Amino acid sequence: MSTRVGIFGGTFDPVHNGHISIVRSFIKSGLIDEMWILPSPSPPHKTDKEITSFDHRKKMLELVFSNDENIKISDIEEKLPLPSYTIHTLQYLKQKYPDNKFYLCIGGDSLADFKNWYRAEKIAGQTDLLVAERPEADGRDVSEKFLQNTQFVEHTPVNISATEVRKELQKNGEGLQDQVPPEVLQYIRDNGLYKN
Repeated sequence: MSTRVGIFGGTFDPVHNGHISIVRSFIKSGLIDEMWILPSPSPPHKTDKEITSFDHRKKMLELVFSNDENIKISDIEEKLPLPSYTIHTLQYLKQKYPDNKFYLCIGGDSLADFKNWYRAEKIAGQTDLLVAERPEADGRDVSEKFLQNTQFVEHTPVNISATEVRKELQKNGEGLQDQVPPEVLQYIRDNGLYKN
């Protein structure tokens, strides 16, 4: 029997409780056996922004999920040609792990924007989408062709923005205890991240 693997990509700069909550919702859904989290080395839509090094972002994810045996932090996208397009990652994974069934896990806001993704129709033709509702989600503009292979996962949104977290960290990082896990905050302080 094939393993059902959810793949969840992002910048995770830094990983915060919103990310953690959505990952837990995907796992809890019972629709996947494992979650592979893929930090992106160079997200195509963020080319003009300074991004924390891949190694730091991967390490912060490992600190958060190290005790979850069904969650794996993958550096696959660092090994693939840039920029990191989902369709290329998906094709690579399907070729390398032919016995697995892959699901693309995204938030509701990403579903609303999915039509703008590179080769969106090809992605939808190659994998099912698992979508967690998000506070800014607006699914009214989602094409039927994408909804055919989409399953919605029960999720209580946690509205946290990595951009706002970084801004707070540039000041002093106080008041982030409810937004960022303590081990991540400690790692950020130990490594002097987000100071500029």
